[in-house]
Amino acid sequence: MEITKKPSSGYLYILLDLALIVGSVLSFAYYLPILGAIAAFLVILIIPGFFIVEPNKAMVLLLFGDYKGSVKANGFFWVNPFMTKKKISLRVRNFENKPVKVNDKIGNPVMIGTIVVWQVEDTFKATFDVDDYENFVHLQSDAAIRKMAGLFPYDNFEDEEAEITLRSGVEDVNHSLEEEISERLHHAGIKVIEARISHLAYASEIASAMLQRQQATAIVAARQKIVEGAVGMVEMALEDLKMKDIIEFDDEKKAVMVSNLMVVLCSDKSASPVLNVGTLNQ
Repeated sequence: MEITKKPSSGYLYILLDLALIVGSVLSFAYYLPILGAIAAFLVILIIPGFFIVEPNKAMVLLLFGDYKGSVKANGFFWVNPFMTKKKISLRVRNFENKPVKVNDKIGNPVMIGTIVVWQVEDTFKATFDVDDYENFVHLQSDAAIRKMAGLFPYDNFEDEEAEITLRSGVEDVNHSLEEEISERLHHAGIKVIEARISHLAYASEIASAMLQRQQATAIVAARQKIVEGAVGMVEMALEDLKMKDIIEFDDEKKAVMVSNLMVVLCSDKSASPVLNVGTLNQ
């Protein structure tokens, strides 16, 4: 458990050290070698106790292997010279995970890259609960990505009932990723400020096939709309001709007209008119 410690001011002890230096010099000058040696020894003993803590950094203190606390206040301090001091950064840091190949919920290989923003929150856990907390952040973030990817499909082409997908549910997916990473890094005293996906794509071996499938789906959807519109237009045309009594159609002529109109309306090319110099029956 982290203990916040406020040590003694280093300025008081540096004055004491200077006074001992002066006393040592005077002792040797007045032929008091024993007193001078003691003063010199105390000067040397005091010096290792000085240390500086910069803003957004902390110093973890140990005395013969026993944790004595963490100094988070910035300034110039002095502690027991026998204490071991380890500096640790409290600044906000971020790293971009290069795209890694993972499998989505359906099993499709996809490439996912992430950005994680984090900082050390508990200096005791970061120092003593893991060997290397920076490496721990990278490894656990990678593991969290793999687990999160398996919870959602890339899109809803194969899983039409999926409400959240990696491609469309960006906010929900990022929230899930952040929670997963936070849970894993909590044991190391790391606070996750933000985690989000920076790169998302199908793996190269299936990217071409998936692109063709998306294009085919878009074409089918467009054709469906075109056919629905064409049917409505043909129906309106026949009704208008009948109401205005312009021409009478038997079933055969009606079928021919419907066929011609559907070809013209649904074709992806411009119609080429053909002049009929005979009758409609020819």
